[in-house]
Amino acid sequence: MIKRTGFSRLLFATHYSIKGLRAAFKSEAAIRQELMAMSLLIPTALLLNISTVEKLLLVVSLFIVLITELLNTAIEKLCDHITTDFHELIGRAKDIGSAAVFVSLLLAIITWLSILW
Repeated sequence: MIKRTGFSRLLFATHYSIKGLRAAFKSEAAIRQELMAMSLLIPTALLLNISTVEKLLLVVSLFIVLITELLNTAIEKLCDHITTDFHELIGRAKDIGSAAVFVSLLLAIITWLSILW
């Protein structure tokens, strides 16, 4: 296998990242819902009469939710590849991933309420 370096590596990494985003978008309703919310909330945040730092906090909180959801999806896909049978540790891993998404959503909600209130 060829080890890519420099710009070539960057191009291939970008290709695989876009491929992953497409796969997540196609297979996960939660990803589609979060992207829809982001498509409405990011322009809203940018149009608000608040400081640049506050706008950045609002937008970053949304990206944290998306990043967490992508990682949770990766964990779930890997677990499902290993086995679809019930296994206590796999169930726990999935629950912890879901909890991470929940915490990121709480962070976003608290951030938005704190700034807009």
